[in-house]
Amino acid sequence: MTKTINLFTGKLVKLTAPRNEDLEVMANWEEDADYLRNLDTDIAYPRSIEQLEEESKRSSGSKYFRLRTIEDDALIGFVVIHSIEWNNQSGLLAIGIGDRPNQNKGYGSEALQLILRYAFHELNLNRVGLDVISYNGRAIRAYEKAGFVVEGRVRSAVYRDGVYSDRINMGILKSEWEKINN
Repeated sequence: MTKTINLFTGKLVKLTAPRNEDLEVMANWEEDADYLRNLDTDIAYPRSIEQLEEESKRSSGSKYFRLRTIEDDALIGFVVIHSIEWNNQSGLLAIGIGDRPNQNKGYGSEALQLILRYAFHELNLNRVGLDVISYNGRAIRAYEKAGFVVEGRVRSAVYRDGVYSDRINMGILKSEWEKINN
């Protein structure tokens, strides 16, 4: 008999559905400029609980999860496969770990493995892509560790604090992920 793999649970984190009490925590993350500037290329601007709630309602073409610790079920971030093109079996990934004390603990790396397993084995995607700002070296290393490769670069696409940075496009194919994760 084949052992069933838990799609949503790792050793450190689990992927869960959004909960009502999450929005207040996430609104606090929105007040951290570094969090916002690493998360997106748009203007860093904190969103209210109501704005976050409205945004989550509009994500019908996405598979959106909250990240929680196994140890104490604490909300630490989010991960989403969005812009899914079912006919092309492709989608884009976004991930964020909110509070700094929860960064550099392996949570993001494990969440990447969980969401990629979900994307390739449950959604039957063939390709997952993302973009990351060139100054976010920690994220780039985590993506490369998960098997993502650099596919392109949009030069001087992000302007912050008087400095232009590139937007790096990365992707991973199902066959590449399966080879790494045998």
